[in-house]
Amino acid sequence: MTNHPPILEQYTNTIAALLKNNQVEKALGCIQDQTELAMQEQVDLCEISAPTFQEEKRADELVKRMKQYGLTDVCKDGIGNVLGRRKGKTGAKTIAIGAHMDSVFPAETDVKVRREGNVYWAPGIGDNCSGLRALLQVLRALNEANIETDEDILFVGTVGEEGNGDIRGSKFLCANTKLDAFIAVDSTDVGRVLRGAVGSHRWRIAVDGPGGHSFAEFGKTPSAIHTVCRAGAEIAKIEVPEDPKTTFTIGTIKGGTTVNTIAAHCEVDVDIRSTDNTELKKVEDAVLAAFEKAVKEENARWPNALPETHLKVTTTQIGNRPAGLRPHDCPVLQSARAAQKALGIELTNYGLSSTDANAAMSLNIPSTCLCSGGKGIGAHTLKEHFVFEKTELGPKLILLTSLALAGTSDTKPLL
Repeated sequence: MTNHPPILEQYTNTIAALLKNNQVEKALGCIQDQTELAMQEQVDLCEISAPTFQEEKRADELVKRMKQYGLTDVCKDGIGNVLGRRKGKTGAKTIAIGAHMDSVFPAETDVKVRREGNVYWAPGIGDNCSGLRALLQVLRALNEANIETDEDILFVGTVGEEGNGDIRGSKFLCANTKLDAFIAVDSTDVGRVLRGAVGSHRWRIAVDGPGGHSFAEFGKTPSAIHTVCRAGAEIAKIEVPEDPKTTFTIGTIKGGTTVNTIAAHCEVDVDIRSTDNTELKKVEDAVLAAFEKAVKEENARWPNALPETHLKVTTTQIGNRPAGLRPHDCPVLQSARAAQKALGIELTNYGLSSTDANAAMSLNIPSTCLCSGGKGIGAHTLKEHFVFEKTELGPKLILLTSLALAGTSDTKPLL
């Protein structure tokens, strides 16, 4: 999309008023002047290993730094998220800013950061230690400038955003904390404002039976692999809409033991995605039905097979990220776009992705995902690196967006 919907006047006016506020000017100056300090913070956090499901040490460091920067109400919630509340004058509403703490790399990965000029090399240095850096920059700037907001701002380090973590941290947050707006901080491209969340359902589907010798037991024992092949053929025929974009794939398949064996076990991992929860469910139902049908057909294929040799299917959900789409006049989207424009940032990606914002968007909470600034390259690889340039733009964008929503002495909250 190149012809973006208009930014409404009230948001442009609010951002303009914020930029004239001396305290806001001081906060923006703090972000600008402390880029080196912030980059060191990004390095420090990166060098604390934090695989998904093992974020405790990094979480402890985040708690320490939030308290160091003036938050008194800091805790871990029931799933391990770090929460730090900066209370407003009224506190009638809560704007959450969240960055995920986990990385995709196993605990034994070397996460020592190597610097070459303005390039920093380490697994996880960009995704998402840059987001944590921006989160802390915003907090530090608000406190050093002594800005009082009308509404509460909740600073959050989430667990389990990556892979099989299945955004469990943000889902728990949205289910257990009253939120009126949510800004996820992930990736580095400040030209991106996400208006929607791509939902995904993932299933591990296993077919099991006794198996047997390929010659001696032929006709007496159904095959787990043949069953999966039958199901795969059915799944390949599923029709999906182009809009809302909906996709499916059998991502992995494994089973069998030797070439001369009727397979006793075969399993697949299936990924289904859509920007619409209804379409997501339709395809999910079709995929699961294909396996049920395939088992019945394979068992019926061999009339001499005894009931105890019949195959059974087991389905296990291994991923459930809900979809969501925000209207163009959503106050979070409008505030972010107005802030972008004021900072001279071009909106280059007004699209959809799968982030911590999924949970909030699926519940119709005004939300988006903004980026940290700088330039992350090679995310999710051992060659990941981060270019230290224009890192101030991310936290400046997040700061202005948050203040527009939360209200200040000179502006009314836009929520």
